[in-house]
Amino acid sequence: MKFLLTGLLTPAVAMAVAGIPGVDVSNWTGDVDWESVSQKGSGFAFIHATEGLDYKSPRFASQFAGASTAGIYRGAYHFAQPHESGGAAQADFFVRNGGRWTPDGKTLPGVLDVEDNPYNSLNKLDHCYGLSQEEMVDWIRDFANRYRAWTRRDVIIYTTTAWWRSCTGDSLEFARNPLWLARWGKSVGELPSAWKKHTFWQSAAKGNHAGGADRFNGTASQLRALAFPPIRYQLAGRAVRRNAYTITITNTGARAATGLSVYGKTFGSNKLVKAPKACRVTATVLRCKLPELAPGKSVKLTVATKVKGAAPVGLRVAVGSAKLTLRG
Repeated sequence: MKFLLTGLLTPAVAMAVAGIPGVDVSNWTGDVDWESVSQKGSGFAFIHATEGLDYKSPRFASQFAGASTAGIYRGAYHFAQPHESGGAAQADFFVRNGGRWTPDGKTLPGVLDVEDNPYNSLNKLDHCYGLSQEEMVDWIRDFANRYRAWTRRDVIIYTTTAWWRSCTGDSLEFARNPLWLARWGKSVGELPSAWKKHTFWQSAAKGNHAGGADRFNGTASQLRALAFPPIRYQLAGRAVRRNAYTITITNTGARAATGLSVYGKTFGSNKLVKAPKACRVTATVLRCKLPELAPGKSVKLTVATKVKGAAPVGLRVAVGSAKLTLRG
């Protein structure tokens, strides 16, 4: 957004929906009356944090805090300068200067703003910053992968359909990243081919409030889930031998899992005799309470049983809705 902010694999056309209105602001917006923005119905704001490898918005901190105080979901965005450095380096700069996602329930994932080169009279490059389509896709991939490594969230991509087609060859690679489409007018229009639908839409450079006019394509609960995603985990296990089992729980989400309960029950002539300190056992029932499991971390529980006879034995395990049957 020049100085202002400002998945399936077939072409899709999306029409305007009610959604939730929002704003995007930058240093050029000036001081923002966030209470007024909130009172006029905006539920979220995107705020310019960084650009390239050397620009940090002097108003970012105050704008970001002001949106939060007014009860508005807020997110930061980075204006890409793909000719200046690699994508990973710019993702690092963004995260270290305001773009880090935090699981506080009010921060949206960060945004990568990739669009027409607004400085062509200075840098003498074309609208794709002098990069080929393949080089641009590589650059965006490096930025997106590094941002996910930092935050375990998928960066939101802000772009226009025309630029995406011209500068990435209408790449299909980033369908998992939420799309914030810029198209000023009364409808969203045609989307880049990677996306079946948009998540955000910038419909005008100026709304009835500070900054640009934007809209979230979803409900209030969906917007909250984007800011504060549900706990996600994987449950796995194996029978080490006929009288011993391991249960592995991995946090695959972006925020810490707290208070996870593990329930297990033996079957066959199979009685529990040993379990970790976090667990309680009776003859046939296992109950464990895990106080906290950080994102990307795993915990392994090993339990031992006493087996009688040659009949089939095993252990059934449940963590929330995830269930597993281990046969000895």
